[in-house]
Amino acid sequence: MIPRLALTLGEPAGIGPDICLALAQSALPAEVVVIASPDLLKERAQLLGLDIELYPFEANAPRMKNGHGRLAIVPVSLQETCHPGTLKVANAAYVLETLTTAYQLCIKKICDALVTGPIHKALINQSGFAFSGHTEFLAQLAGVKDVLMTFHTPEFLMGLVTTHYALSAVPQQLTAQRLERAITLLHAGLKKFFQKENPIIRICGLNPHAGENGHLGSEEQTIISPVIKTLQAQGFNLQGPVPADTAFTPENRKSVDGILAMYHDQGLAPLKALFFNDIVNVTLGLPFLRTSVDHGTALSLAGTGQANPASLTHALNLAARFYV
Repeated sequence: MIPRLALTLGEPAGIGPDICLALAQSALPAEVVVIASPDLLKERAQLLGLDIELYPFEANAPRMKNGHGRLAIVPVSLQETCHPGTLKVANAAYVLETLTTAYQLCIKKICDALVTGPIHKALINQSGFAFSGHTEFLAQLAGVKDVLMTFHTPEFLMGLVTTHYALSAVPQQLTAQRLERAITLLHAGLKKFFQKENPIIRICGLNPHAGENGHLGSEEQTIISPVIKTLQAQGFNLQGPVPADTAFTPENRKSVDGILAMYHDQGLAPLKALFFNDIVNVTLGLPFLRTSVDHGTALSLAGTGQANPASLTHALNLAARFYV
């Protein structure tokens, strides 16, 4: 069956429309349904000198791959006229409406997976809507308590136990319950979406040298190791806690399916140094697969023709390949 993927573009003043239009010029691996303002895409296409044909999406029509300058569209109107690089608070509501519409298409199984472009979190919060990210917003829509932010690379899947917290708050957020949920979601996602029957997961420590037997911190002894042992007794193939400073070396990346980092930069700093432009953000725990670009809105590049669609291409290809 030809995959059908919902695509949201994120912040309209950013490069989301640009990379979508660039992507649409070539053959696509799925039927891509973009949820966006038709006027926005047509105006941006004219600015970039690209051809685009937007045809109304029909859920009951036979599925067919698109691209070559053609995309199916579910129209959502902008709140205010958009100019590349210029943020407008009123259009935060537009961004959330596109996400909600795409969610409905996926939860009703009209689309098989969701691919998302870059959003501007601060602008959405400025509009009066408490918003911490795609992951949390989609989890709330789905009524799902536990989701996991992960990142797919050419070699392994990396998950984060904690995400957007100040570094000083991480030790308080790192509980045995949260860690166990994160390991369980990473294990289940590797099995369900990436066909790893008995995934090998390496667990990073929180402190330097993984605590060095309690001399550099106690979380490894009091939280991380006990959770690992509990899940190992249930059949999970886990390694750790290991020192984070060597977890991503070439030798240690061999024969591992997943790496779990304790906090944002512990995982993403080495990951982006190793695989920048080849990383896909993947949300595990939702009723459907959601992938996303690994970059921001790049307002200064919007409308210039210099935005690189590589990350969106990877996100789309991954969703087309591994949707369930």
